[in-house]
Amino acid sequence: MVTLNRIYTRTGDAGSTRLATGQPVSKSDPRVEAYGAVDETNAAIGLARLHTQADPELDAMLGRIQNDLFDLGADLATPERDKPLGWTPLRILPEQATRLEREIDALNADIPPLDSFILPGGSALAANLHLARTVSRRAERLIAQLAATPDEKVSAAALVFANRLSDFLFVAGRRANANGADDVKWVPGANRSA
Repeated sequence: MVTLNRIYTRTGDAGSTRLATGQPVSKSDPRVEAYGAVDETNAAIGLARLHTQADPELDAMLGRIQNDLFDLGADLATPERDKPLGWTPLRILPEQATRLEREIDALNADIPPLDSFILPGGSALAANLHLARTVSRRAERLIAQLAATPDEKVSAAALVFANRLSDFLFVAGRRANANGADDVKWVPGANRSA
């Protein structure tokens, strides 16, 4: 259980922080950047949930995802080490991405296929879900960059979950736009004439 009885500690005043392993790192460390973007994604989903009153099923899915994002942040904040930690770190499991796939398929079942790219917008819920999607894509890129860094380890399940999440948020945005009926379609070159 996490206990937070003091909000400020002054330990980061010089631009450093500690990973869950206790290892000190810069606040600009790629691992900190990755789990920071995961935290931003979670906050963006929280904003979207302000508009889910008419869709309790979607709200419940988003609530589960917010919890999973804390799991993902904990996973990223605890790099794998050769020597034992003395405790079992929390890791994203493949089943968490599989659940997202099932939910994507369920949401997408009633949505017609796309015949154009769509602009982020439509309803307030859809616009916020598209914002969360773009933030989650950035988190995914940072996780992929971390995974490609020599001597850094990121579980395959964490990267898959991050990739599936942005897909989920895209489909959820379409559901929030009356199952795609209120999507705002991109019109290539629409404003090129003077």
